[in-house]
Amino acid sequence: MAIFEAHGRGDPGPTGKLKVAPSVLSADFGSLAEAVGEVAAVADWLHVDVMDGHFVPNLTIGPPVVASLRRHSGLFFDCHLMMTTPGDYLEAFSAAGADSCTVHVEVGETAELVTQLRGLGLRVGLAANPDTPFEALEPYLDRVDLVLCMTVFPGFGGQAFMAEVLPKVRQVRQAVTARRLSVDIQVDGGIDATTAARAAEAGANVFVSGSAVFGADRPWEAVERIRSAALGQHP
Repeated sequence: MAIFEAHGRGDPGPTGKLKVAPSVLSADFGSLAEAVGEVAAVADWLHVDVMDGHFVPNLTIGPPVVASLRRHSGLFFDCHLMMTTPGDYLEAFSAAGADSCTVHVEVGETAELVTQLRGLGLRVGLAANPDTPFEALEPYLDRVDLVLCMTVFPGFGGQAFMAEVLPKVRQVRQAVTARRLSVDIQVDGGIDATTAARAAEAGANVFVSGSAVFGADRPWEAVERIRSAALGQHP
């Protein structure tokens, strides 16, 4: 497997283009580099879920694992920071090889976090939990590169897709379109071929999938199934 020692900022691809981002949360942590390698040829981004045991009731990987993965992959690293104090770690994730970091609007200090992310040269994502309204995201739409509408409550993989989030996805898409903003709209949680099509119809263009990809016998084919299903509904 190729070794990627140097790291500039990766290319996220055109904003608004359909992208599939397998989530390593559902991969085999005992052979993580190999699992990523199985989807490298078909994935657009690699989604890295970071949980602090406080903002969500679970602990997962941190900057050292990101740095280890970076040595084995040239994919665009999309890091989702489910953390109460993400600002304390942004520099470490940047140094480890993250290309983008998404913080949660619920933790507050959003404007300061956006400024910090920009200063580090990271792509800026802003996430909202299923019960957080569109109005919490709206003031920041012109300052971010990505909006993540969680379609499960974060913390654990393998949860069922929450269709009640789709109206919020539509609100974000309508606002982005009306204001002619260059913003990707991402969904994460219970995403498979069926739910990806529904989310694409609502306006999402980036699809994070963990269990449906890494739980499949042939993960690369699962990525393509999700892509094909979403393409059928993508504007």
